[in-house]
Amino acid sequence: MRNACRKALVSTLSLLSLTCATAQATPVETAKAKAALKAIAACKPGAACAAHLPVKVVVVTLFEIGKDEGDAAGEFQLWKQRAGLSEKIAFPQGFHDLYYNPQTQVLGMVTGMGNIKSATATLALGLDQRVDVSKAYWLVAGIAGIDPAAGAVGSAAWARYVVDGDMAHEIDAREIPAKWKYGYFPIHGSTKVEDDPMGGTAPAPANGEMFALNPSLAQWAYGLTKDIKLPDDPSVAAQRATYTGYPLAQTPPKVMMGDQLAAMTYWHGEKLTQWGRDWVKYWTHGQGTFVTSAMEETGTFQSLEYLTRIGRADRNRAMVLRAGSNFTMPAPGVTPAENMARENAGYSGMTAALEALYAAGSKVVGELVTNWPRYEKAPPK
Repeated sequence: MRNACRKALVSTLSLLSLTCATAQATPVETAKAKAALKAIAACKPGAACAAHLPVKVVVVTLFEIGKDEGDAAGEFQLWKQRAGLSEKIAFPQGFHDLYYNPQTQVLGMVTGMGNIKSATATLALGLDQRVDVSKAYWLVAGIAGIDPAAGAVGSAAWARYVVDGDMAHEIDAREIPAKWKYGYFPIHGSTKVEDDPMGGTAPAPANGEMFALNPSLAQWAYGLTKDIKLPDDPSVAAQRATYTGYPLAQTPPKVMMGDQLAAMTYWHGEKLTQWGRDWVKYWTHGQGTFVTSAMEETGTFQSLEYLTRIGRADRNRAMVLRAGSNFTMPAPGVTPAENMARENAGYSGMTAALEALYAAGSKVVGELVTNWPRYEKAPPK
């Protein structure tokens, strides 16, 4: 199914214009960027550097399957090819070298999978004296599981909240008290046997349990991209059709708003999907809606929080865009174990999700670069 999806979408590649490739900086800005590239080449990574490479947007991807070009695409490959990220910058203190376009001043990175790698790579970039990301916008663009109650595979969701799914207490589900809904519950929730630990009000998220993004920026990005027609494929549509009883799962992919649950464990199934819904509601005090599941955002945002404190980044300029490559639970009649085994062989919606990320993400990047004099001063509202 994955291969059929990939072949059907290859013909769409030439139809998706590279918005940010034509939204170039001024000749003076480009000349300065090229001069900075030459100057920082003489600086050792991690050492003091008098030159500073100007960066308008950092595109944060989490993994690449193989090579950066010419083979099966992961999250980074489309950006490198279509956004003209041709200039390599050695980045040994991170997971993957950086790539840069001096005409647009867009920088692309691959953090590696999981919130530990995303946190360390983001912090390393922010502290790298060769680059200036103090006014840069950050676009996290990655694939995710998607709740079939919220949307369809191939859809892309802009988040207002990022919730951590790792910091918790746990009792084996076969041993939890009868009144408890889950054996996986908040560290600071009640642990009285007579109380459901998730039945109360969440405390203030003081340890990275939840990050609220700039809501105006998220809404602006959604407004800019909500009418984009995302690519679809018959094989993905056939898969969606099996999710009877989930009308939103059966609709064609679209750009939407939806919040992100980040956990290092790849979980799957109807019961854990309900846990994800409840967990996001709990930590956002009922304001958030669980839509996508992945691994990295809380690590990325923790580092951005720290970098903001020292003026090396601005966490109010950060966005999260996740596209569904698979559902977080199986269709009716299929067990979680069976469905996970199928997914381990390859996500049927992988190509559609990557195309959705680029279609929506490049629209936002292009707007920021094209009108940089406006957005350099303050985030859009």
